[in-house]
Amino acid sequence: MYLFPILYIGFFIATIKQFAADKVNSILLFLVFGLPIYTAALSVAYLYGFREFIPYLQIGKELVILLFLGYSILNIQRKFEWLWMDKLIIAFVVYTLIYTILPIGSYGMAQKIVGFKSICFFPFIYFTGRCFDFRKINLNQLFSYIGILTIVSTIVLAYELITYTHIQSFTGYALYNEQYYGQSPTGNYGLSWTFEIENGMKRFASIFSNPLEFSAAVLVATAALAALITNPKNQLSFTPFSQLIFACTSFSILFALSRASLASYGIIIYLYAHITHKKQIVYLIHTLLIAAITLIAVFAVQNDLVDFIINTLTFSNASSMGHVLEWINGIEAIGKHPLGMGLGESGRVSAFDGLNTGGENQFIIIGVQLGLVGLLLYLATYIITIKNAFQIIKTKTGKIRRLALFVLLVKVGLFIPMFTAEIESYIYISYITWFLTGLLFNMRSQLHKMIH
Repeated sequence: MYLFPILYIGFFIATIKQFAADKVNSILLFLVFGLPIYTAALSVAYLYGFREFIPYLQIGKELVILLFLGYSILNIQRKFEWLWMDKLIIAFVVYTLIYTILPIGSYGMAQKIVGFKSICFFPFIYFTGRCFDFRKINLNQLFSYIGILTIVSTIVLAYELITYTHIQSFTGYALYNEQYYGQSPTGNYGLSWTFEIENGMKRFASIFSNPLEFSAAVLVATAALAALITNPKNQLSFTPFSQLIFACTSFSILFALSRASLASYGIIIYLYAHITHKKQIVYLIHTLLIAAITLIAVFAVQNDLVDFIINTLTFSNASSMGHVLEWINGIEAIGKHPLGMGLGESGRVSAFDGLNTGGENQFIIIGVQLGLVGLLLYLATYIITIKNAFQIIKTKTGKIRRLALFVLLVKVGLFIPMFTAEIESYIYISYITWFLTGLLFNMRSQLHKMIH
């Protein structure tokens, strides 16, 4: 278990060391290999008594972003062109800052600052990519890194399945979560309910913080694989390495047992097939979908997996009903407080106190705290990203098109999971997607300047 904090610290040191040597593409090392094991590293450190070091380990991820952001801003060589996306994100930051300063809500300044960081650190990540010298980023290398991460996490998952044991049972996960997030151990395995489905069947998280983050990471890997194997003429270039990655994503998404991510996995493949005009894949998905519906209808007996699927579709299981109740609670709160209840009133801050309002939904968590204006600003950034990525895929070639393909697939893929989880709290997912979103708009801006 010592391997987790050692690797996390190792990737952090390697990133800073290469940064000092002006090798700024080292940020990829930390984003792809350091952040997925963040929770495991801190849990093990807590378990073995290194509690005084945990605050330094926690702040490491923000330090990396702020260092690279500052460096990128200082080394901008062309006049910065403000895009609508930039203005919306700045507006979101300013609007959230107002809620931090004004006496809105029941929490004090310290807790509001924590709430601010919880929902408003992504703009710093975005602008790190937005100001970064994109010529120093090798997309093939990046997507290959994500592929290696996927293979490693699948190997760990296979070990968990063979032994039918969560590795989080040995990392101090439950103790760490109770101490720092106020989440007492729950469920049948002393972790949390998210590590099992309704009938007690285990679902696994591999090296990630929980099965939901793991399944979301599989969606990121699927989008990266699509960008890796597709050339400008929409021809596929499969290698043994990419074939292995695809096999790992299929295996992992199945055993993570996340309904939302499983549906999104199919949506990503379906969307990719339409974008690249792969009619055979579209027809295959249609056939498999019809076959699956037929099999469920024919064999709808007392079977754990069939029950799991049917209960999900009908929202009749405890987990789905829990999501619905949280949504209703949050929507009612937004209706009563359209300008928001204040920072910390939903999400991690209030969850620590057991007073959460409308959690388990990224959009509602923002809406409860910041009201409809804050929610609309956040949604606008999402919609503009998807729109721009789609336009770039249709009109551009080369590096920017591959990055746009990744961003489009991952943003669409994460949309459904955002209704059942606070995606921005998944550190690896939030950091990698927003950094690359910023990088995409950076490349778009530079190409626009070259044309004009």
